[in-house]
Amino acid sequence: MPTTIDSRPSAITYDVEALVKMAWDGKIRIPHFQRDFRWGWEDVRKLFDSIAKGYPIGSLLLWTRPAEAETIQLGALRINAPALSDAFWVVDGQQRLTSLANTLHPDGHLQAKFSLAYDLRAEDFVHTPPIEDPYIIPLPVLFDLQQLLKWFARYPLIAEHLDAATNITRKIRQFEVPAYLVSQEDPSVLQDIFDRMNSYGKRLSRAEIFSALNAGDESDKDKSLTFDGISARIDADLLFGRIDNDTVLGAVLARRGTEVRRDIRDEFTGKDDEGRDVAYRAGEEALRRAVVFLQSYAGVPHISMLAYRYLLVVLSRLFAFYPEPDTRNLQLLRRWYWQAAVAGPEQFKGGTPNAARLLCTQVIENDLTASVQGLLAAVRRRVKPTLDLSRFATNEASTKMLLCVWWSLKPRNPKTGELYDLTDLADSLMDQQTARNAVRYIAPRNAIPLENRPWAANRALMPGLDIDGREVSALISTIPIGLEEAVWAAVLESHTITEEMALLARLERFKEFIHLRQSLLEESADSFLWHMAEWEFEDTPPLSSLLLEDEDDGGSDE
Repeated sequence: MPTTIDSRPSAITYDVEALVKMAWDGKIRIPHFQRDFRWGWEDVRKLFDSIAKGYPIGSLLLWTRPAEAETIQLGALRINAPALSDAFWVVDGQQRLTSLANTLHPDGHLQAKFSLAYDLRAEDFVHTPPIEDPYIIPLPVLFDLQQLLKWFARYPLIAEHLDAATNITRKIRQFEVPAYLVSQEDPSVLQDIFDRMNSYGKRLSRAEIFSALNAGDESDKDKSLTFDGISARIDADLLFGRIDNDTVLGAVLARRGTEVRRDIRDEFTGKDDEGRDVAYRAGEEALRRAVVFLQSYAGVPHISMLAYRYLLVVLSRLFAFYPEPDTRNLQLLRRWYWQAAVAGPEQFKGGTPNAARLLCTQVIENDLTASVQGLLAAVRRRVKPTLDLSRFATNEASTKMLLCVWWSLKPRNPKTGELYDLTDLADSLMDQQTARNAVRYIAPRNAIPLENRPWAANRALMPGLDIDGREVSALISTIPIGLEEAVWAAVLESHTITEEMALLARLERFKEFIHLRQSLLEESADSFLWHMAEWEFEDTPPLSSLLLEDEDDGGSDE
């Protein structure tokens, strides 16, 4: 890999007005290997708050090179970009540039994460209100001086704030951002810059480094062959949610070798190596099969309910070698997943990284039975499985497993009585990594004793139900109008609520309610885990493999 560049990087300063104009004109391009836009609304708000306060927001690193005419996607903006001999390809600063270009543009501003406005009274950046408020100015209006003056002409009652508003406009438009321009034809130099930037503290994820080091040329038109693309396709087809890029990378690497934390710098340098494209496509197929297994056999409907991501990596390695395991091995794999999930990575010295490596080592080619038996032997613990229900936190493994328990009960919408399906769950969670948006409080939190508030008993899995605890408690304590009694009883049962508990909720005796429900939830969780993990059964392999062994043993007898 080259260690020098053709010319020293040039340092230059652009104001925000110039930067966003270049972005809107299509001069700024995002290399195809770059990650998707990751910032949320609060990140964008902090960026503009820093600009208004005059805080530095970091420098940009731009790669100057030609670009073809094409329609590009920059955040929410679709831009017809012309052919250029000196386009700016963003090496570092994509999140900031995308935020500026979208938030200050009338079209980009329509997307929720870019919908910022300036509150003249609070002197702060806020959400754009659904109904126009004279005192809260959308940023595209604030950024355009002519539009700003028209705004004040339309609302003369706010005239006293004109100086303050134009001051913010000036601060945003004239804010200067330092940039370094690199001119270099060899893309491997760019990859080396990525690697060194990460080493010097601008921490990129392992998947981002891998993508950069194995990006190929910008002329590669298959721009869907990325970790983001793999995750998006699996989510679109299976409604599993967006698998994070590091887990996708782990699946790709696990198929190729057992050491998933190996040095990634020279992954595809071997003379007879299959290459990046083949590895990505095969890794995607293996990952897809692993997800289907989790949803169809193991009772894990969504990524937010997956106890540990490394278990998905191990499953991807197995399904890469064995696309269609027989029924018995599928049952044993389900048993393995739940035994491993309950035991957690703590059973392995070195924690999660070592757990992934040791479990991947058990998966060998050309012997499915030995692979499954090896996985089971690696996690076998003859102990009574329990889940800690005293602390409900959707980012913790115990709660994720409890959510699988709740999903197995086929929860119903308390308003309509209808069963929730995977579409309801996926629509509720979108690209969220936890199931928080699908969970509702049953009783108002302030009605629960302080020491009991973390308990699972005051929560229920009700995706898409946008109501608070008091409304939920009302729904489960009295039959809603138009709902048949039998359907209402099914609703209660699907959320582990008895008629006695419903009566306690109706009387607002919530302390008694959650103590009764907590006990019932513990019983339900224990029953589910015993069914899934099957600790009490022998891990007997498929009969067909035993018959083959008998034939081999007797093959020498004449």
